[in-house]
Amino acid sequence: MIAEYERAKFLERSRRGKRHAAQEGRVGILCHAPYGYRSVKKQEGGGEARFEIVFDEARIVKQVFAWVGEARCTINEVCRRLHQAGIRTQTGKEHWDHKTIWDMLKNPAYKGEAAFGKTRWRPVKPRLRAPRGRPAQSRRGYAGNDAPKHEWITIPVPAIIDPAVFDAVQEQLEENRRRARIPEKGSRYLLQGLLVCAKCGYANSGRTNDERNAYYRCGGAMNVPRQGFERVCWNKELRMDQADTTVWQEVCRLLENPQRLEQEYRQRLQPKSQPDEHEGMLAQINKLRRGIARLIDRYADGLIDKEEFEPRVTRLRERMQH
Repeated sequence: MIAEYERAKFLERSRRGKRHAAQEGRVGILCHAPYGYRSVKKQEGGGEARFEIVFDEARIVKQVFAWVGEARCTINEVCRRLHQAGIRTQTGKEHWDHKTIWDMLKNPAYKGEAAFGKTRWRPVKPRLRAPRGRPAQSRRGYAGNDAPKHEWITIPVPAIIDPAVFDAVQEQLEENRRRARIPEKGSRYLLQGLLVCAKCGYANSGRTNDERNAYYRCGGAMNVPRQGFERVCWNKELRMDQADTTVWQEVCRLLENPQRLEQEYRQRLQPKSQPDEHEGMLAQINKLRRGIARLIDRYADGLIDKEEFEPRVTRLRERMQH
């Protein structure tokens, strides 16, 4: 109880200190420098941290904003142009991700106004369906959400883009969002995202070849940027009318047997009597992580000295590694 209280107090003091530093305009409080900048630490900057412009990357940033603001390109078109030009990402990847370009275009730091406090951390909500290869519930227990703009704290940094160009890009992104036809198509496919490929595990999405025929196609069978424009699954498409009819027949057959529904419902209400080995191992790892965090909090508050702290934290880390 005391350790948890001390931990909460330490986190609150840390949050207040970061917020105070952001209000004073300290660039060092930002987590990292975005693409086009280089973070200069206090030791290098003569006692004050700052952002320096990387001119090779800044040239690419200006080109991306020009493509969207002047040529009115979509984000997918920007990704294709960068790939065709042979420009790699900040981490050296050959293909640019859609979200990377989106974050670049929405980042106010490029017009000289870096923002602190854009993300608000809240407890995560239950998932309707677990993502491929991930647990049904998040292990962290919280997730980041966008905070309102009036709560952001602005920190001045060197500008790469003119504010007028930045505002024009925001208007174009809003227009692209209004004209996007993806939300209109999503309601036409009943089982989109619910059908899962048995070969690769990706969800199936709907597509229409012409006015008459619609199909469900595996996401791994499409040329998507996250797979490097390479097809990873060769499973065939499913006729939408046949798949919907088959699923609806199974649903009707299940509704005609209420005893089966009641049995499944009561079975899910009962807790698992014996958790499997994997869940037990994850529980032990989480317990060791909490122990390490409490030990660090005690050392930071001066409750234990260095001679007692180092061997105890080493033993905990060895157990977690084992």
